[in-house]
Amino acid sequence: MANVKITQVKSAIDRPVRQKRTLIALGLKKVNQTVEHEDNDVIRGMIAKVDHLVRVEA
Repeated sequence: MANVKITQVKSAIDRPVRQKRTLIALGLKKVNQTVEHEDNDVIRGMIAKVDHLVRVEA
């Protein structure tokens, strides 16, 4: 499967706990940090929950 690069572009400060935990589950801890994951439904669902905080590259 293809990989997807996820970069955190906004801070998690003043966000609901659920969104903070989703970022941590994706492996993102700092702004401008980039992680790479396999593109699947689980990862896409997590991205959808925090799409306003991250940038996604195919």
